[in-house]
Amino acid sequence: MEKLQGKVALVSGGAQGLGQQICYQLAEAGATVIAGDIQEEKAAGTVKTITEKGGKAIAMRLDVSSEESVKETIAKIKSEYGSLDILVNNAGIDFTKPILELSVSEWDAAFAVNLRGPFLMSKYALEVMSPQKSGNIINIVSTASLRAWTEASVYHATKWGLRGFSHALFTEARKVNVKVTAIIAGGMSTPFLLDRFPDIPPQNLQDPKNVATKIRYIIEDDTDTVVPEILILPLMETSWP
Repeated sequence: MEKLQGKVALVSGGAQGLGQQICYQLAEAGATVIAGDIQEEKAAGTVKTITEKGGKAIAMRLDVSSEESVKETIAKIKSEYGSLDILVNNAGIDFTKPILELSVSEWDAAFAVNLRGPFLMSKYALEVMSPQKSGNIINIVSTASLRAWTEASVYHATKWGLRGFSHALFTEARKVNVKVTAIIAGGMSTPFLLDRFPDIPPQNLQDPKNVATKIRYIIEDDTDTVVPEILILPLMETSWP
């Protein structure tokens, strides 16, 4: 049953990893999916997989750190489809190094993508969703927003900030019937993690598809119930609890 038939969804970082799996799940549920990413060719690959299975999707170049790129992307979606019903703030970067080796430019770049990006995306998406009096905004946070480990200062700072922003956004967006959910996801078998830490035991990670299906379930709920935050972990993740 395609519960999201007629809905329009924008997924940042939709070219690979969790973002790609979210695109697959939302398209399978009937939504028209926009895979937004700075990696245009990879985003096109995500779209190709969806359309070959009969789904509806397009790729758009999207730089979440650029206000102009965000505004143009959302304006184009509104112009072409008439609505924006689902926003998934998934794009993220990290610099894994000690504070003494972390440059100011790297710190700023991580904040621009991981925290400023979701702010920009949510701000301009809400301009579309508010008159509709409906919508879902999903923020992909991390267990890094609940604890801290060494050589990950900027990632922790951005994800702690994103969790706080998500809860604040929830209190405002619900006034116009827009639901906001923070997804606190544990380690996943994605390039984001494995490209930097290839030796992580696979049993300590979860399939990103499993996280994407939980997100789909939350979005498909059309009742007046909302899930402000959910923690999704690999069963055997060693960094939790």
